[in-house]
Formats: sequence, structure tokens, C-alpha cells
Amino acid sequence: MKKILFVIQLAFLISCAPQVRTDTKPVVDCNVEHVTWSESAVLYEVNIRQYTPEGTIEAFISHIPRLKELGVDILWLMPIHPIGEENRKGGLGSYYSVKDYKAVNPEFGTIDNLKALVNKAHEAGMYVILDWVANHTAWDHSWVTENPDWYKKDSVGNFKSPFDWTDVIQLDYNVPELQKAMIDAMNFWIVEADVDGYRCDVAGMVPQKFWEKARTSLEKVKPLFMLAEDEVKSGFLENAFDMNYAWHLHHIMNQIAKGEMNVDDITEYFAAEDSIYHKACYRMQFITNHDENSWNGTEFERLGEGVNAFAVMTFTIPGMPLLYTGQEVGLKKRLKFFTKDTVEYSESEYTEFYKKLIQLRKNNKMFWSGEAGGDFETLNTTNKDVFAFKRFNDIADAFIILNLSDESQDIIIPQGIAGAYNDYFAGESSVINEGEEMNLEPWAYKIYLEK
Repeated sequence: MKKILFVIQLAFLISCAPQVRTDTKPVVDCNVEHVTWSESAVLYEVNIRQYTPEGTIEAFISHIPRLKELGVDILWLMPIHPIGEENRKGGLGSYYSVKDYKAVNPEFGTIDNLKALVNKAHEAGMYVILDWVANHTAWDHSWVTENPDWYKKDSVGNFKSPFDWTDVIQLDYNVPELQKAMIDAMNFWIVEADVDGYRCDVAGMVPQKFWEKARTSLEKVKPLFMLAEDEVKSGFLENAFDMNYAWHLHHIMNQIAKGEMNVDDITEYFAAEDSIYHKACYRMQFITNHDENSWNGTEFERLGEGVNAFAVMTFTIPGMPLLYTGQEVGLKKRLKFFTKDTVEYSESEYTEFYKKLIQLRKNNKMFWSGEAGGDFETLNTTNKDVFAFKRFNDIADAFIILNLSDESQDIIIPQGIAGAYNDYFAGESSVINEGEEMNLEPWAYKIYLEK
């Protein structure tokens, strides 16, 4: 963490000028061959326990047509495995306390239910990735008694729980037999259920060499999409993962909403991004997920009236946008983590809002992920509360402008974006002239597509 923060801070000091994503050699290359269906994809995180009153895989399947209509491409299922009972937290326990890597939590259903979900998704032209917990297991996993040497121990020989996660104990990846068993378990779900990849929990706590070995082995079965819950170990994107988390930018958004940062911090962030990541690397962009929602608050608590503006940002900057369970209907409650807490689904203005953002991404290749997408350039509006940038390729340009404050703002149209545009949300034609003044209402967002 300290190393990457130093890199970011150094880049912040070097430049606050507008930044253009270029082909200059970054710190991290990306040698992973992304599956083509990931280029335009939108990711959706599914909390099976809370998704329906039944809290089952079978009940969730009925929502697949609705999510297809929304425009979702990849379904990320939070862990579906049996949950440990020893030292369990709360009434139902944490999804991330895995008791058996080759089974389905009976509260959620059966492996046949999972196969049916994957088949239904595939029929709809969608894909399914499983949440994989490789760093630790439940205390009552069979490995604890059968292979106790596969676990880390403290100075007196006791099993070690990472952090305050007292319901799990940490595995030791110095043991070759463990690595083989873990890859075998991951391979099981690809072969048996035809899943399309994995979101890997606390991936940074597991050695990079293991992940590289795992990907090489698993892709002998089929091409996969791999997401690392990590940002610190950026080298993970070289040969192991397609995408990691843009946590730092997410935190900047939260800070801006609280008035503790401004647009200069975003510009500086992207200056650092260019020095670290090759354009081919995917970054996951989000305003909420299961951790944020349950522990830090809903997007409405953290971002206030800026929710829509920040959501627009996640769909238009480089990377892949994430939607979390209920986000598409404006869920305004923190979902409980260890007990049942059902989401109620009903159409709202957020449904159409996110559908329109997804359509924007699908229909304009400049917003796709990685090298399939267009270039990115931040623009100087001379206003620290307004974030403006361009996305462009050899076909068309787009100009995005966001008022990230609760006050009306005036800006001067920057150089390089003059021309005739379609105002995407207003559905109107606009002629923009550089040097002119523009007024933006509090938290206003504008997407201008070149005509």
C-alpha cells in the first residue's frame, strides 16, 4: 500500500495539468488476453441472500430477464458456498467463511440450481463469475483437520485469523499441495457449471505467482474473465487478472461529496493512473458494492445529491462500471451482512437512468474498456468544482462535464471541444463554442456526443 501511495503522491506533485491517456510506457503492462465480450460489458454484483424473499438461486433466476432488459452483461455472484458454523458471525454467517469449495450453500439451493442459473444467463447472452475466497477458510473446513499444515500459524502454533475476521483462518500459499487443491476447486466450477470466471476476494493477500499459475491452468478449459479485489498490487493485471478495483478514485468521490476534496484531486489521480497502468488494463469503477453498502453506507448516504453525477462519471471514464444489488432501483438502505434483509424491487427513475447509461456505453465504442475503448483527456475549465473530460476515437468525440458541488457553477468552455453535439440526456442538439461561458446547476451532469 505504501509503495503505490508514494507513486500516486509523486504523480500528484508532478502535474496538475490536463492529462491525456497515451501510449508511453507505464509501470504496469497488461499481457492478459481479454475475452471480447468483456470490452463493452457492464458488471452487476448479485447478493443472492438478500435478492429475493426466498434468498435462493432459483428465485434469483426470475430476475435475469429484467437485468438483461436493463443491459447488464456479467453477473458476479457473491459466494455461493456452504458457510462455516464454528465461530460463525451473526445468525447466518459471512458468505466469505467458506466451509466447502466444491458445494453450494443449501440455504441457496443446489448445484443443479446454479447450473440452471448459468444456462439461463448464457441463453440471454450474459455471463456469470463466482466470488472466490482463496485467502482463508472457515474453521470447520475439512482441510483444517485433514491438512492443518496448509494454514498459517502464530508463534505458538495456533491458527491465524486475518484482521478481526475471527470466523475464518488464513491459508499458507507456501504449501504446493494447497495451491494444487485450490486450483482444482476453481476448475471444478468451470467444468461442472460452465462459469465464466471469478471475482477473487482480498486477492492481494494471496501471492501473484499463484494467481498466474491458476489462470494458466483454468484457461485450458475455456477463456475466462478474472477480477481482483485489489488495487495495491497493480502487477496482478500483467498476467493474472483482467481487472482490479479503482478504490482510490472511489474514495476521492466520497471525499468530494463531503467537501474535503475537489476536481484537482481527480485530475491528479488520472495523472498517476497514466504512469501506472497501460490502456489495456481494466479498472472497475463504482459508487457502491456490498462492502460499501453494508459497512460505510449507501451511495445516498455517502454521495448525497451527487449520486447521479458520480454514477455518470463511473460509466464514462476508462474502465468497467459496476452496479450492485438494488442500485438500479435506488436502494436506500444498508443491507445487513450476517442476517436476512430482503431488497424490494420496483421501477424507479434510477432504472431508466442506469438503462440510459448502459445504452450509452453499448452504443458508443469510445466508452468501452481497455484498448477497445477510446482515448481519455481531462479538460481545464478553470473551476475546481467542475470535472470535464473528452472520450474520443477515430470515429467520434464525446465531451462530459460534471458539476461536483452543491452550488451553481460557471465555467469557460475549454479549448478543443468546439462543434455540434447531441446533449445525450436532454435529447437536444447543441453547438458548443470554446471560450463561451456555461452555467451548471448543482450536481449537474452533461454528456455531449459529437453529431
